[in-house]
Amino acid sequence: MGAKKANPVVGPSKPRLLGLLGPGLITGASDDDPSGIATYSQAGAQFGFGLTWTMLFSYPLMSVVQEISARIGRTTGRGIAGNMRLYYPNWLLQSVVVLLLMANTINIGADLGAMADALKLIVGGPHLLYVVLFGAVSVVLQIFLKYSRYVSVLKWLTLSLFAYFGTVLFVHVPWSEVARGLFIPSFSLDAQFWTAVVAIFGTTISPYLFFWQASQEVEDEKAKPEREPLKKAPEQAEDAIHRIRLDTYIGMAFSNIVALAIMITAGATLHAKGITDIESTSQAAEALRPVAGSLAFVIFALGVIGTGLLAIPVLAGSAGYALGEARKWPVGLERKPLAAKAFYATIVLATLIGACLNFTPISPIKALYWSAVVNGMVAVPVMAVMMLMTARGDVMGTSTVPLVMRLIGWLATSIMAAAAAVMIFQLFG
Repeated sequence: MGAKKANPVVGPSKPRLLGLLGPGLITGASDDDPSGIATYSQAGAQFGFGLTWTMLFSYPLMSVVQEISARIGRTTGRGIAGNMRLYYPNWLLQSVVVLLLMANTINIGADLGAMADALKLIVGGPHLLYVVLFGAVSVVLQIFLKYSRYVSVLKWLTLSLFAYFGTVLFVHVPWSEVARGLFIPSFSLDAQFWTAVVAIFGTTISPYLFFWQASQEVEDEKAKPEREPLKKAPEQAEDAIHRIRLDTYIGMAFSNIVALAIMITAGATLHAKGITDIESTSQAAEALRPVAGSLAFVIFALGVIGTGLLAIPVLAGSAGYALGEARKWPVGLERKPLAAKAFYATIVLATLIGACLNFTPISPIKALYWSAVVNGMVAVPVMAVMMLMTARGDVMGTSTVPLVMRLIGWLATSIMAAAAAVMIFQLFG
């Protein structure tokens, strides 16, 4: 008898596929943070399924922008801020970093407040104590957990997003109406409609995601000695770019499908019952209880906690990377705390100030609004600089980004510029 023929390998095995997923998956999942959940819930409550088309429209834009972010990190061995420091004016770098720190800190505060509200809805107890506990857990994980284990924790936390698929199962969904809203875009001249569109794009394409994914590619490179920056080792480019693209497109798809599930849940329950004004995740969860049942309410609230535990480290970490690279500090979650004191101090301070915002009379909703305004202002110059970087041989070596990707990136930049202009007009007009 002849030897048995080996079964052909038709694709990556599950362990191999899970190994490929990392920065892109975590970045995509962290995009659905509690403030994002509030935005998607409000969009669904106010407009039903009328804005679900934005998820299809934003997917290729955010995927390309995030892939470009990752390729910058993997190619140069530096994050976004590190490359800006080397190749662009210092005033631009410092302005971007200051605005990013402001936006991230406000977002951390709002997310901590939303997580505390969610836990209080489920078990009762003191809201502010929960704020402190969630903030402390996030900081301890980032500082004291080994980098490889920390990434594993973040990957497991992405599973919390499946809670929002669970809520869809507990409500009656008119799928024909969903399909119409998803595939046939509808528009309105109403200012509230365009405010919601701007909020959705500002939530799906956020500056902290650019800084985080680029820096995580650098972290992974340092953690795996066989990897070198593609600028120095162009022979690694084909495999690296394939991995980045797979990781990023799966991560962004996961992000948008979850956002779509939240909008569908809100549209099928809250909008259908005439509840059109949802300003926070706790209000969304509370409003679900009478129309979708207690189990859907609990699942939704637990999802808020899980996504917050995922998003807060990304927000604080991206702030640490941006400031550290701008100041030439040692940065990286693979470093011991004493070897990167300023980097970790930035993470702690951003989380601490964010937590403290919950002890002030500042409205979380107004804080989130200002965070969106600042994010809109930061996104445009950062995206423009990224698009310029990708075409520069002195930055990217032989791994410059293809023209089609750059064109899509510039389209996304133009849309974000228009969104920022709309926000500024609404604020001061």
